[in-house]
Amino acid sequence: MGLFSTSRMLKNPSSLSFRGVPRPRDDEESRKSFVSRARFLPFAALRVGMTMFTKIFQHPASMSNRFRTLFRLVALPLLQAPEEALMGGQAVIEGVMMRSPHSYAVAVRQPSGGIAVAKDYLEKPSEKHPWLKYPLLRGLGVLGQAMVLGIRALRYSAEQALEEEGKPAEKEKKVELSNWLLAANLAFSLGFFIFFYKYVPLSLATIISRRYPVTGNLLIFNLLDGTIRILLFLGFLFFMSQWKEIRRLFEYHGAEHKVVWAYEQRGAIDVATARACTRFHPRCGTSFLLVVMAIAMVLYMFLPFRSFAMRFVGRLALLPVIVGVSYEFIRFAAKSQGRLWRWAAQPGLWLQRVTTREPDDRQLETAIQAIETAMELEKARGGEFFVA
Repeated sequence: MGLFSTSRMLKNPSSLSFRGVPRPRDDEESRKSFVSRARFLPFAALRVGMTMFTKIFQHPASMSNRFRTLFRLVALPLLQAPEEALMGGQAVIEGVMMRSPHSYAVAVRQPSGGIAVAKDYLEKPSEKHPWLKYPLLRGLGVLGQAMVLGIRALRYSAEQALEEEGKPAEKEKKVELSNWLLAANLAFSLGFFIFFYKYVPLSLATIISRRYPVTGNLLIFNLLDGTIRILLFLGFLFFMSQWKEIRRLFEYHGAEHKVVWAYEQRGAIDVATARACTRFHPRCGTSFLLVVMAIAMVLYMFLPFRSFAMRFVGRLALLPVIVGVSYEFIRFAAKSQGRLWRWAAQPGLWLQRVTTREPDDRQLETAIQAIETAMELEKARGGEFFVA
């Protein structure tokens, strides 16, 4: 969810040492100074959350529907990896988004029981900007487009979920979420990502390294930092999977996989065929989250910094590099279809036991509507359909 750069420099660069351990007092002062500047994050997140709460409750929907929509609107971006080069489908609020190389479609189950569909054509990032076709850079283009599509799909699904059932007089008044609200949601997700997956692991690793000096070695420190990050990620997923509303999102995630399998392996797209397919798909973006975290762990080892602040800034600055390298690795592994591919996909297949659930027939129907609509658009444009 983010490609970051920084223009802030430390006021005391002399606290760094590239040849040995830095002076403890300088490092401690640097960390305290940085922590004092970072204290605004919880308050900013709270302010964004309260604003979103107010905006959502202005819409004419039932109280329970408002709470469910608010929770899913906030939670869904948190469950999708910022460093993930999203490809293919995506679960949204009460629906599924399917995309092919030049089209996408979002199908959402409305409170009335019907299925609402939004669709449009796409251009590949490299077609609009030729410089994005080069290695490392093309991963940034794919991620950027995936973020835009994800926000667009989330906005549409949230609007459909807020439509009130059985009120003809209000049907002409279309529910729309403001761009400001979606920007606030994105800012909240971004702040959560930086705090939970960058700041917290680094803080814990720093505390442990002070208590156990052997972990101060750059190699051991970054292994420790990466392990803490992975454990936090797995723990967060497990915690969120206990919520009823998140389980429903995971059911739509499972529906997306089953429908894609039905199309790819059997050629038939119907509820009976999709129901018989597995909900675990090796090409799911979730399958590579642990691989991306492993790549980040390796790249962090090239950072020579020992102060807390510079380590944190270095991790943010490396995000575009992590995205580019991870995309190229996944792309190469997918083309090889050999041991490297199986090795890269296997951890994610295990992870999908948490991030997917068995869907019901209505959820499968919604996913089928999404893939069929995207297929029609792709064929109308003259392209060959496959899930991107």
